[in-house]
Amino acid sequence: MLTIENLGVRYGGIEALHDVSIEVKRGESVLLVGSNGAGKSSLINSVVGLVPTAAGRIVFNGKDLVGVSCPARARLGIGYSPEGRRVFSSLTVTENVLAGTTGIPIAKAMANLEWIQKIFPLLVERADQPANQLSGGQQQIVAIARAASTMPKLLLLDEPFLGLAPVWIGHISDAIRELQRRGTTILMTEQMARPALKLVDRAYVIRNGEVRRSGTVDEIRDIALAEEYL
Repeated sequence: MLTIENLGVRYGGIEALHDVSIEVKRGESVLLVGSNGAGKSSLINSVVGLVPTAAGRIVFNGKDLVGVSCPARARLGIGYSPEGRRVFSSLTVTENVLAGTTGIPIAKAMANLEWIQKIFPLLVERADQPANQLSGGQQQIVAIARAASTMPKLLLLDEPFLGLAPVWIGHISDAIRELQRRGTTILMTEQMARPALKLVDRAYVIRNGEVRRSGTVDEIRDIALAEEYL
């Protein structure tokens, strides 16, 4: 579904990614694991279209994404939940989720909302509450629900567990499993790999903007332990 070949990303004179190649197959869940500043978010942002590529190419469902705008990538079926939650603080929980459905028919948006509310009970319990009154874990659920509100083919989750208490990591893990049961393909990043490795099929270890290792969860778990990502 997603193929990244020899990707390079630069910020001015700083090289954030160098010659990175990864693949995410349809129906898979894949993890990018690495320390802060390793290049994980740069890779995610390049797939979304938030940063330009300096080299290489990104292909989604057979379409080269170079030159394709962020909104057009979303319409192709790419959903994105950014690092740090970033909810719309002045909007209610329901308004935040529906904000992700801009551009799709209202009937489909409401049907999607109904399905998402079933896997995220918080969305019903706090429907009319402003998002800025929620805890960090609750805001993360809203952010993921908003990213999933269009029922994307590929869901990008950037550090979904960052700064959260174990109880919220558990709730979000349960919600991710529900999305997986629906058939959603997922590419996620994490520094703390232990909970994320329970959710994925394969993983890539990124360090200093390069992929250093890749393999199955069992293969990567030992490497991650050795490199203190757990």
